[in-house]
Amino acid sequence: MPQLDRPDEFSLIAKVFAPLSAEAPGAFGLTDDAAVFCPGEGMELVLTVDAIVEGVHFLASDPAGSVAQKLLRVNLSDLAAKGASPRGYLLVTSWRADTTLAWIEEFADGLRRDQQSFGIALWGGDTVSTPGPLSFSLTAIGEVPRGRMLRRSGANVGDDIYVSGTIGDGALGLAAAEGQLGGALDDVQWLVDRYRCPHPRNALGPRLIGLASASLDISDGLMADLTHLCECSAVGARIEAPLVPLSPAAIRAVEANSSWFGTALTGGDDYELLFTAPPAKAALIEAAARETGTPVTRIGVVVSPEEGINAVDSQGSPITFGRLGFKHF
Repeated sequence: MPQLDRPDEFSLIAKVFAPLSAEAPGAFGLTDDAAVFCPGEGMELVLTVDAIVEGVHFLASDPAGSVAQKLLRVNLSDLAAKGASPRGYLLVTSWRADTTLAWIEEFADGLRRDQQSFGIALWGGDTVSTPGPLSFSLTAIGEVPRGRMLRRSGANVGDDIYVSGTIGDGALGLAAAEGQLGGALDDVQWLVDRYRCPHPRNALGPRLIGLASASLDISDGLMADLTHLCECSAVGARIEAPLVPLSPAAIRAVEANSSWFGTALTGGDDYELLFTAPPAKAALIEAAARETGTPVTRIGVVVSPEEGINAVDSQGSPITFGRLGFKHF
């Protein structure tokens, strides 16, 4: 496949990506082999990395800017779940020979917009060519008070289970993007946008330090990620399915076809926070949600490990799922 007319590796970095490092003095304008950063007094670093691959995590038809935003936001969501405030990121891009300069510039512009929104800057990375699908990897670095990072472990029997935002929009948005979801045009486009551009809860996350007993973000699906949390905490869980918050668009999709409800609970790509907390913290959690403008809903309770991990309907009967969530392998 012939190489398109675009800058070479170093010219591409200087032209397109170096401007994204302007707010990070320790990035040296991406002219060196590494960056430096000194965390604040009493703080420690939190690092997380995620990769996204064309045809797996995003569609070939997705706009370049939203692909970049999703890449950054799924990592910011991990930081939020740890109670960390984002500071910078490292980026690895793998471009095909037929990737145009215009597409790459739109990708960088998506990063620029989100850098402004979330107060973060590019610190460095690498850019390579690939004969396969487009793929990108991003390492996000945040800060958290020393010894206070929220973990998946820590949930106790009797704790309440909470989620932020609404559940199922990501999975239903993918279905809508692939033409599987009927309904009003506005609903379809809204869900597609939610799939392409999740909303990391970086305002709420740090406020949960001292309140949440365990926390993670929902990437593989509510039931799958609840299982991860419970396994790390050596507990069980009971989710009251009618309490799980759905967006108006998701509600209409479920009303039209009830099978979408199972998809909403297991499909993944929500990037909302899933956390547990003692009942005594309920008022403080409500205040944190209100003050950060983040919807938070109590959906269940932590139970003994012998009781397992279940979602129950309005009659208290367990709901059976064909699968609990997304798996790569």
